[in-house]
Amino acid sequence: MSQSVRTRPEGSGQALSEAYDTALLDLDGVVYAGGNAIAYAVESLATARAGGMHLAYVTNNALRTPDTVADHLTELGIPTGADDVITSAQAVARLISEQVPAGARVLVIGGEGLRVALRERGLVPVESAEDDPAAVVQGYGGPELQWARFAEACYAIARGVPWYASNTDLTIPSARGIAPGNGAAVEVVRIATGAEPQVAGKPLPPMHRETILRTGARRPLVVGDRLDTDIEGAFNGEVDSLLVLTGVTDGARLLAAPPQHRPTYVDADLRGLLTGQPEVVEAGDGFRCGGWTATAGVDRLELDGDGEDLDGLRALCAAAWTAAGEGVCALDAGKALARLEL
Repeated sequence: MSQSVRTRPEGSGQALSEAYDTALLDLDGVVYAGGNAIAYAVESLATARAGGMHLAYVTNNALRTPDTVADHLTELGIPTGADDVITSAQAVARLISEQVPAGARVLVIGGEGLRVALRERGLVPVESAEDDPAAVVQGYGGPELQWARFAEACYAIARGVPWYASNTDLTIPSARGIAPGNGAAVEVVRIATGAEPQVAGKPLPPMHRETILRTGARRPLVVGDRLDTDIEGAFNGEVDSLLVLTGVTDGARLLAAPPQHRPTYVDADLRGLLTGQPEVVEAGDGFRCGGWTATAGVDRLELDGDGEDLDGLRALCAAAWTAAGEGVCALDAGKALARLEL
């Protein structure tokens, strides 16, 4: 399953849904936003699935159970079973089960998703530090999670109980905007205890391992909108990735990406699964993609040509990342991006 990590834009002569056996899809910003399906998502996923691609949905949100997530996707017009959903709660529950005795008690600071995942691994969720837990696990508990729950975690950790976190995303999108995520809650406990949790979620290896174990993917493609979770997770798992520009990442962030945040492919939305990806080739001192060429000068990127905007962005990325090497690109890309309206 492992393959060489590619950190420059690549092309594919086949549709990605044919070149890869499984799509490991992030949800918010990729499939839906604010609970509603993103444009082209439903149709694109249906076509990919009809062509034989296995679709799996991978989320760092430990609050909702796989059944709840599957029901939501089905309501949006994307038929999904609970077995097609992989959560950070499942990844952290497996991690804990490998380090504590069978049937051990685990203090839960979070929601139902964590409790269901722990029971699946034969562990017993408890609510108090006085219940003699063998571990503390912390996951997103929603806006109703009480402050007293953090204190309960601190009491147990102070007694030497090992601490685990489903994920450390500092923020989570909501219908009203950006809200504090589990990472913000983890910081509360970290500050109070001075301890460090073992973390399972994207972009760390336990989450990628969980997706492969549950899907059986042999040639997976990670599909996401976030560089620091989805794309870095693919990098850590040594698999290819597709960045879609329907979520939090824009052209400027992409161009400044360090190697571990550089996707294999870039496309506007999930329609990118259904097509081949244009090749980015060396051209003189720069790179060409479609009708665009891009070169890296001393302190700026130069873009020339005409054609599809994304072709220009792919050429810009190749030029910027080659110039940056293992560092973060600091070249002035403002005027080049302005030509692409990105």
